[in-house]
Amino acid sequence: MQYAAYVFDAYGTLFDVHAAVRRHADQIGPDGQLLSEIWRAKQLEYSWVRTLMGAYADFWQLTEQALDFALRKVPSADPGLKAKLLDAYWRLDCYPEVPAVLKALKASGAKLAILSNGSPEMLQAAVKSAALDQVLDDIYSVDTVRRFKTDPAVYDMVTTGWRLYPNAVSFQSSNRWDIAGAAKFGFRTVWINRSNQPEEYRDFPPALILPSLEALVPGS
Repeated sequence: MQYAAYVFDAYGTLFDVHAAVRRHADQIGPDGQLLSEIWRAKQLEYSWVRTLMGAYADFWQLTEQALDFALRKVPSADPGLKAKLLDAYWRLDCYPEVPAVLKALKASGAKLAILSNGSPEMLQAAVKSAALDQVLDDIYSVDTVRRFKTDPAVYDMVTTGWRLYPNAVSFQSSNRWDIAGAAKFGFRTVWINRSNQPEEYRDFPPALILPSLEALVPGS
């Protein structure tokens, strides 16, 4: 089924969050994957805790704080690489299918947007680096509402901004918790399960589970 509007999570869905560490893997050593996983986990944990506390700090601050923790937790990684890793995070690789999928959906007449925890500056840099700026109609950052996903106010930015009912929006995310929040809000949700994770949040199921974004395009 073709939808009038497709909204995408950014980190892990369009952009590979592990690309920054991978870019410097030879300098980090054998614990690079562990470092990257801890960095990502703490980045998300900080967003949830700060939303619950009502103590917002933008996602770039949380990204830097999470990396500080990860470097302390993985002593084999050289803390002197911090600046290089942070710089790489501004230019994360997008997944291989992303440009073609977004162009095809755009050509079908659909509206396209990103809805992300990322700060506006982070998102603009990532989108420009991946040359996606010409296919996106909007970039929605939680910075506007100063709360992180899965707060309903985040998803409401799209329906308010585009004057659409939630069920008119197809929302894609690789993060199962994000899919749960979007499903509860009323979006039609597509879980992009890139790493074959087990199902959870069974009371808020996705409408569809895909291994990548490719199947969003009819006939692909």
